[in-house]
Amino acid sequence: MTRTEAGPEVHETQSHETDLPDDVSTPRDAATASAALQVDVAWLGEHLLGRWAEDRKVSRALVSRPEFWFQGDLSLAEHRERVLGQLHTLVSEDAVHRAFPTRFGGRDDHGGNIAAFEELVLADPSLQIKSGVQWGLFAAAILHLGTESHHERFLPGAMSLEIPGAFAMTETGHGSDVASVGTTATFDEQADEWVIHTPFRAAWKDYLGNAALHGRAAVVFAQLITKGVNYGVHAFYVPIRDAAGEFLPGVGGEDDGLKGGLNGIDNGRLHFDQVRVPRVNLLNRYGDVDEAGDYSSPISSPGRRFFTMLGTLVQGRVSLDGAATIASKLALHIAITYGTQRRQFTGGTSDEEVLLDYQRHQRRLLPRLAQTYAMSFAHEEFLDIFDRVFSGLEDTPSTREDLETIAAALKPLSTWGALDILQEAREACGGSGFLAVNRLTQLRADLDIYATFEGDNNVLLQLVAKRLLTDYARKFKGADAGAMAQYVAGQVGDAAVNRTGLRRLGQSIADFGSTARSVGFVRDEDSQRQLLTDRVHTAVAELAAKLRPASKLSPVDAAALFNRHQNDLILAARAHGELLQWEAFTRALAKVPEGDTKQVLTWLRDLFGLGLIEKDAAWYLVHGRLSAQRAAAITAYIDDRLLPRIREHALDLVGAFGLTPELVRAPIASGAEQERQDEARAYYAALRASGEAPVDEKSLRTR
Repeated sequence: MTRTEAGPEVHETQSHETDLPDDVSTPRDAATASAALQVDVAWLGEHLLGRWAEDRKVSRALVSRPEFWFQGDLSLAEHRERVLGQLHTLVSEDAVHRAFPTRFGGRDDHGGNIAAFEELVLADPSLQIKSGVQWGLFAAAILHLGTESHHERFLPGAMSLEIPGAFAMTETGHGSDVASVGTTATFDEQADEWVIHTPFRAAWKDYLGNAALHGRAAVVFAQLITKGVNYGVHAFYVPIRDAAGEFLPGVGGEDDGLKGGLNGIDNGRLHFDQVRVPRVNLLNRYGDVDEAGDYSSPISSPGRRFFTMLGTLVQGRVSLDGAATIASKLALHIAITYGTQRRQFTGGTSDEEVLLDYQRHQRRLLPRLAQTYAMSFAHEEFLDIFDRVFSGLEDTPSTREDLETIAAALKPLSTWGALDILQEAREACGGSGFLAVNRLTQLRADLDIYATFEGDNNVLLQLVAKRLLTDYARKFKGADAGAMAQYVAGQVGDAAVNRTGLRRLGQSIADFGSTARSVGFVRDEDSQRQLLTDRVHTAVAELAAKLRPASKLSPVDAAALFNRHQNDLILAARAHGELLQWEAFTRALAKVPEGDTKQVLTWLRDLFGLGLIEKDAAWYLVHGRLSAQRAAAITAYIDDRLLPRIREHALDLVGAFGLTPELVRAPIASGAEQERQDEARAYYAALRASGEAPVDEKSLRTR
């Protein structure tokens, strides 16, 4: 590294903005200089695969086989049966038992299990989600909510798929509000049995995978009632069908039918009319009832008990975060490959221009490429935290709470991000992107529900905001106004859940006529961190001030006050999640050896960070964190410097995703478009050389 672009204010060790001279001032110059750099695609690919690279490779090899691929010409019934058969193949290939105890044939490998599971989305999202229902929800609930006797009795059948199972939590009338489900489980002391009952239509269990056809048992979440006391929601193992597939007495249900996506899964509804199961079918790790009907629990607080039970099932949010990231990689691989081959409109020469050479096309795809890299690096850290908790290495109430908060922050961003990326990729590929054979429309339809299940994204972000406010309140319990003011200007501790590294901004902005010098103050790593963390930091402090009167209000008025600031809560939590992603990208960047690859990835990280600042420019302007000129300079820097530089390496950056033709399966990303373009260009070149090309009408008017 030799010099910086914006002068001494930018630190070499953090910017890596050193290879281009100060007079590089046009997009063409930036692209030309960038083209000399070489990205080490093989090394970068391994870096992206993360700690569980081998598990991912094994899973990718498996789903590269045609018997796992989505087929778009199947009927609803055929698709469901095909996916069920694929699940049996996964069992025979020993592909789905990594997370289970070794004594049952598993590997006690929680991180490797999620990593391998996420890759199934490349074959067919229905396959991924139906296997998630069976092993990530139904069997996992038995494992994590049950005790030894449940493991012995129920796990072998769930693991082998001898007993396909449903995860009966959601009800027609209660989705995200699990604590208020209407289904009851009332203990009958005389019979030593639970009576499972859905007292009204809205209490029917709904949207359940395996419920419509294949499920023979369900883990049912119901209000536990014994001796007239409701002890809140607990989980019960309930058989629902016999070996012939007929509902057992008292159990009924309906088929949800055709859905907007994921039609390889037999989603359905279940209801229970005084269905009896033995007392020992209560999954009793966190709450038990003895023969006399007396309730006991190792967790005395009902609220903490409830959230602890739900927290054991956080792996669903972890896997959706990862699967959404993989789907984003696939979409960008398709769209960027096509964009470097498809030509449209002439740029003053005889040849038409490649789509990705247009600035607007770069604006559509390259910031989303940077976002996907950030999502990927954040997910690998998230997965590592999950593994440390579930392996028992760092399993404490505090680390579990941190894990749940991180899950609630990242899952919304990645699933919303995937839907946006899939849609933009589809549009960027024009009519070709709308053809089902190129996969983008089907993936968009299948992933649509990712934003809703395993926790509605808006609800999850409210949980994040509440956690941020709780941490804020804990820090300043009993503090005076001076301490509060110091918080607003100072820094927060490095709590694992926040991972924000909130630091003193202390920004004194002085603008210059030069765009390069103006942007230099916000382009380097420290300045990006300061701006992004201050966005979260200040938002939390402002929310805390607005909500402080709630403690002195009636419950109704306090709820109304909270509701008035609900949108602010969502925005603060989203900014927090984006900061988590930026920090993860930055930490991953620090592990890259010095050289061309690091330079290109630094530009990509800067595109992500400055893009976040640009997106929230109004907030930064209103709060005096940026001047109007500096905000404009950020946009100019993105358009004139970062996009042209990254465009030169776009194919390498998606190539590092390691998606082979068997995993991509989109003709427009197979080289067919390049062949068509080469044929057309050769035709016109030969026609011009022959002297037989017709004269353009416009040329006649100039004679």
